[in-house]
Amino acid sequence: MTNVSQIMTTGVEYAEDTDSIINVAKRLAVADIGAVPVCDKHGLLKGIVTDRDIVVRVVALGLDTRQTKVGVLADQDNVVAIGVDDDIREAVEVMKTHKVRRLPVLDGDRVVGVLSQADLAGSLPEADFSNLLAVISSS
Repeated sequence: MTNVSQIMTTGVEYAEDTDSIINVAKRLAVADIGAVPVCDKHGLLKGIVTDRDIVVRVVALGLDTRQTKVGVLADQDNVVAIGVDDDIREAVEVMKTHKVRRLPVLDGDRVVGVLSQADLAGSLPEADFSNLLAVISSS
């Protein structure tokens, strides 16, 4: 069976929890991506922040995007990740259970990649991928 390291997106940069929201938003825009892992100054995962988090939780509330730190959006108690050597079927189950579209991939305690639904698209049978989309898209 395929493991996560074979299909994940590598070379992923992360935001530090002390980065301003506006700087993270600019990085998302320049890289044309929808999410970035958030780590502390030691590189330990604190959470993941999406473009939607920035719009709904920061802009809609009128928070100052220059002063607000991305760490306030990273919820370490609820962060969901997968191991680099885990099987993709396990990753699919984690995505379904937590209804997430992306998983930070860890090697030990360090972020080494991100596994997204797009990464899984070519690696799962069509029926399994369709089921994944249905589950994570439901409310």
